[in-house]
Amino acid sequence: KKYFSNNTNLRNDHLIKFWVGLMDGDGSIQVNHWQKKNLQFRLIIKLKYTDNNFKMLKLFESLIGGKVNISSKNFVLWVVNNKQEIIRIIKIFDKYPLFTTNKRAQLEFLKQNLIFNDITWYLINRNNKYFNNKNISEIIIKNLNDIKINNSYDEYFNSWLSGFIEAEGCFSSRKTSNVKSFSIGQNDDLFLLEFIKNKFKGSTKIRNTSKGDATRRTPRTKLNFYLLEIYKLETLMLIYNHCIKYPLLGEKKLSFLKFYSIK
Repeated sequence: KKYFSNNTNLRNDHLIKFWVGLMDGDGSIQVNHWQKKNLQFRLIIKLKYTDNNFKMLKLFESLIGGKVNISSKNFVLWVVNNKQEIIRIIKIFDKYPLFTTNKRAQLEFLKQNLIFNDITWYLINRNNKYFNNKNISEIIIKNLNDIKINNSYDEYFNSWLSGFIEAEGCFSSRKTSNVKSFSIGQNDDLFLLEFIKNKFKGSTKIRNTSKGDATRRTPRTKLNFYLLEIYKLETLMLIYNHCIKYPLLGEKKLSFLKFYSIK
């Protein structure tokens, strides 16, 4: 049974929480400048152009604001450039916080620039926006622990997670061996993947693919990119039940339906 069924209020509630998860995965919160004279603020979600992704972003346009544009490079973008509209929209994060460290750091930097509104301060501090990531991570870990302790996944996290899966999840099937797996990856925030793994009662070890893997011929990179891969049928069914109750909304929904062979 879907979380929101035919209730419009619950449906919109799911969409907003889902949007935050999508922002965490595929969004960007930007502060730029024009010729070192004026500050420019921007919220953006950039996805591969497909009919389903376009329709999903149009839902956010009508419910949250912003504009949806199709770029010339086969991408579809949800964009907010208006300062007052951005100030209104980021209030959503007060109620439904971001769960990735870098995105929360981007939000804090944007808020600081809205307060100071000083091009000199921006130019001095623009390369320091991630310097406080350790403290930000500790706050997010506390947020997640509170969800676990209070068993309050339904209040926000579950819909957020579907948005995050829409951005970062992958449903894959190997035709030769008929092996199915679900994977989800993230830069640096190992604690977040551990939380997702535990929610779905996963047992596989999360890999740091940035260290390289001789068997898979993957090179070492500077970033810590962590990857959670799930093959166990019982765990895959928990993910299935989750995505039925808290639906995916874009192109990932098609791969989800194909993965579970739902016609």
